[in-house]
Amino acid sequence: MPKIIDHDQRRSDIVDVTWDLITRGGIEAATMREIAAAAGFANGALKLYFPSKEDIIEATYERALGMMRAYVELDELRGLVALRELCFSSMPIDAERIAAGRVLLTFWQLSLTNPKLHDKYLEHVREWRGLLHRYLTEGREDGDIVTETPDEQLVDEIVLLNAGANVMSLVSGEFSTVALQHQHLESFFTRLTRP
Repeated sequence: MPKIIDHDQRRSDIVDVTWDLITRGGIEAATMREIAAAAGFANGALKLYFPSKEDIIEATYERALGMMRAYVELDELRGLVALRELCFSSMPIDAERIAAGRVLLTFWQLSLTNPKLHDKYLEHVREWRGLLHRYLTEGREDGDIVTETPDEQLVDEIVLLNAGANVMSLVSGEFSTVALQHQHLESFFTRLTRP
């Protein structure tokens, strides 16, 4: 009887291996040869599951985004409370989120020269910014957010604070401790509630 192969599981295993290679050695360590060897495949066999390295990286990026989404529990939240949850949960405050940040940073690097990956990243940023705008609008409607600073500027601040924290947690963690991240976010949220 022929062996039944779970293709979804194999793809997941390849992403696991790629994740591990990237978090340990950066994108340079995640060559097709290394991915295949670590996954227990012949080099050409990866093409049965992913047409290219770009597709493997994209799937690994999707996993990082999925992990970040899983940390954020917005169920019935709205306005200022939802905004706080989204901001605090997406910061690199533990080993798993720092690893996800490393994968995201790798993706950012590749998206600079790859239009498909660049478009994928822009799609994510637009979605994220849309959520931030929504929660700011709700917070203003609820009377919890009273700052006169325009929402577009507030969204920019959140995005830059988060991206900066992710980069700094990788390259110089002593300048992006959890306590410091919380301090910056608390300062930001204090400003939201003052005219």
